[in-house]
Amino acid sequence: MAGSGRDERAWVRRAQAGSVSEFEALFRAHWGPAYRAAYLVVRDASAAEDIAQEAFLSAVRTLDRFDRRRPFGPWLHRIVVNRAIDWARARALRPEAEAVDTPAPERPEHDEELLRELDRLSPEHRAVIVLRYLLEYTPGEIADLLELPRGTVNSRLRRGLDHLKERLE
Repeated sequence: MAGSGRDERAWVRRAQAGSVSEFEALFRAHWGPAYRAAYLVVRDASAAEDIAQEAFLSAVRTLDRFDRRRPFGPWLHRIVVNRAIDWARARALRPEAEAVDTPAPERPEHDEELLRELDRLSPEHRAVIVLRYLLEYTPGEIADLLELPRGTVNSRLRRGLDHLKERLE
């Protein structure tokens, strides 16, 4: 659970100045959403944990370049989702033994058939669907997060939804 915008800006300012305890506050506030975002893209609990950890490490290394006038959460989500997409692409290139099903973090009400079909989407389509419908970002926010034109986001949303609709009917 993220702190208030004012708390978060203070945490970022102090973390940029080198305060480990303030970065820990950011970590505590954003670990759950970061892990959940990674999990919803890759659907592998162990990989999601690794991705979220790597994203936080990347955030630590680049925190001095972060614009603290902006919210930390979407910036971190961008790092997480980009790493998750990279992981999913790499996994598609190297088929592995079927993973043991692991329960989804939080929101267990997601329909398993829908989640299975999400797994079949390309990482690019899956990421925008997850960001839009499960993490509730707007298409404009998704475009900013992924540094894509809004038309590309809308196209990926439409194609991904069309694929899901076709498979779920």
